[in-house]
Amino acid sequence: MKVAIIPARGGSKRIPRKNIKLFCGKPMIAWSIEAVLKSDCFDRIIVSTDDEEIAEVARQHGAEVPFIRPDELSDDFTGTIPVTKHAIEWLEEQGQVVSEVMCIYSTAPFVQPKIIIEAYNQWHSSQANYCFTATNYAAPIQRAFKLTVDKRAEMFYPKLFNARSQDLEEAYHDAGQFYWGKPDAFKRLEPVFSRDSSPYILPRYLVQDIDTPDDWVLAELLYQALKVNGNIK
Repeated sequence: MKVAIIPARGGSKRIPRKNIKLFCGKPMIAWSIEAVLKSDCFDRIIVSTDDEEIAEVARQHGAEVPFIRPDELSDDFTGTIPVTKHAIEWLEEQGQVVSEVMCIYSTAPFVQPKIIIEAYNQWHSSQANYCFTATNYAAPIQRAFKLTVDKRAEMFYPKLFNARSQDLEEAYHDAGQFYWGKPDAFKRLEPVFSRDSSPYILPRYLVQDIDTPDDWVLAELLYQALKVNGNIK
């Protein structure tokens, strides 16, 4: 059985009620649910939440909420993998045989069904534990600097100050959208960012963190522009 698991706790601090706040006219979580449904990849779509209002919105848009996530997995410090592990083990306790899992964030409005499918195919071809979405940094990370306590600049890699950008190795980061994975890898709490993972590389215009109110405004503007230009369906 292929299962999509959508973590969606109710305690968002920086953007209150983030998972069900309207994004371009729909509750944020609805975008993830609809992308999963349209991909036609899954036997079950399960939302893992500790919040009854989120659960009701999720059901209205086509997902299941067969359990309420326990409090010990609903604090500010619990990661995605333990939450996914809990959902897999809950299904197995109900007699379900889980063969393939995708964990998709509830705040991923730029996810496209075709990307879910293409990442799935890449994951199978790679035989890796995981396949997750990623994108490249806009500038070389080797040229990055930090601010000291007295507000001065200090390079992380001062020896590379004079290196040409084109001579520096490209770096990538998690796009924060979804993670295909083997159930046993999630259950063993295997790390996603390792040689046992196959990153699916997205263009930067499909990646936008949504952690602050400013991020939210930027994401809505970007989504609307991409929609008008036909970059997303």
